[in-house]
Amino acid sequence: MQELYFTQELPISLDEAWEFFSNPANLKEITPAKMGFVVTSSHHGEKMYAGQIIRYIVRPLFGIPLKWCTEITHVADRQYFVDEQRFGPYAFWHHQHRFTEVPGGVLMEDILHYKLPFGFIGNIVDTLLVRNEVLGIFAYRKKVLDERFKA
Repeated sequence: MQELYFTQELPISLDEAWEFFSNPANLKEITPAKMGFVVTSSHHGEKMYAGQIIRYIVRPLFGIPLKWCTEITHVADRQYFVDEQRFGPYAFWHHQHRFTEVPGGVLMEDILHYKLPFGFIGNIVDTLLVRNEVLGIFAYRKKVLDERFKA
């Protein structure tokens, strides 16, 4: 199992951060275009809630389309939410999004645990390809958010 931890401070209010990140429609804006990210669920709502199912098509590697389905399993208003993969490319995916008010803005924390299928072969694929892709996605997100919410 892999564990990644990312932080980012943004010069916005906790309310503004929650408004943006708790809307599933904004996921596409913070995902690299090369991933071909498309939300395919038709009734995912405008705000995240526990039990919500969100379906996507993504092209994470080599342009190959993959169906991905996540469930928002936990939500504490203006504090955190958790998305877990139900169907998709990972054997395990658990992603915590945390928000804390700090002087001058909000601290966002992402705690990601994931595991690829296929045992040691999955571990090799992770080392050679997937981990760098995941790190690249979060680096892209950081850049987009810095530009969008710059002081």
